[in-house]
Amino acid sequence: MKDRTWGGRLFDITNITLLLLFAALAVLPFLYMVLGSFASPEEFAKRGMMLIPTKFSLDAYTYIFSTNTIVRSLFNTIFITVAGTFINLLFTVLMAYPLARKELLWRKPVMLMVIFSMLFSGGMIPTFLVVKMLGLMNSLWSLLIPGAISAFNLIILKNFLPEGIEESAKIDGCNDVGILFRIVLPLSLPAIATFSLFYAVGHWNSFFSAILYINDTTKWPIQVILRQVVIMAEGGIGDSSQVNEAFVIPPQSIKMAVITVSTLPILIVYPFLQRHFAKGVLLGSVKG
Repeated sequence: MKDRTWGGRLFDITNITLLLLFAALAVLPFLYMVLGSFASPEEFAKRGMMLIPTKFSLDAYTYIFSTNTIVRSLFNTIFITVAGTFINLLFTVLMAYPLARKELLWRKPVMLMVIFSMLFSGGMIPTFLVVKMLGLMNSLWSLLIPGAISAFNLIILKNFLPEGIEESAKIDGCNDVGILFRIVLPLSLPAIATFSLFYAVGHWNSFFSAILYINDTTKWPIQVILRQVVIMAEGGIGDSSQVNEAFVIPPQSIKMAVITVSTLPILIVYPFLQRHFAKGVLLGSVKG
């Protein structure tokens, strides 16, 4: 390969510099938040804004874990994320598979209704009334059932599912259920992994539905607790008597600790699905 021209090298340098700058803009606030949560109260009182604390302290984490509020909300969020993602994928796949088959009766009217629901919705009040009439109020299921299917993800998955393999599978004696679970789903794993990530992140970050439908604070997810902490500083989530410190723990340090606890779990999951992300977005159907 010939050496790059001067213009090509300049383009590479400029491109790398801009990418590093954008990466720093994205990483530095998160790094500041994580490291700031370990800063001691004395250092917060003296320095305020800092990137790397000189003295590390676990007082903020000792405080927020001094009661079971954070742990309980984390378990609620994990249940909502796991169960919600499973329900989303189950209903999305079971609806996308028949809609991907051209011989399905009333296929076009059903697709028009799906597209209509993606563009127009009943709104917050009708949805609230439906949830109330179904008896889902003050239940974690109120966060899972109303949004069981995403119309956008359904359309993308329908176009991704492989076509032209049903005939050969049926000749081998495979029924529709066998075709779905033995052939279609294994071939669609990249897309399913991608949509799993989308659904999981959506459930993990959701808080508004919990505010609307759940009054029992013991059933609140971690994001609602985080909202309370941000609005009310400490939010009454910890027991100050459990912290052996002469200084009062700064509210900013408590906020950083709660944000870190609520963010790290979903960040840990992401690398395991990231390798499927590009395939799930770019691939589709059977290539001829």
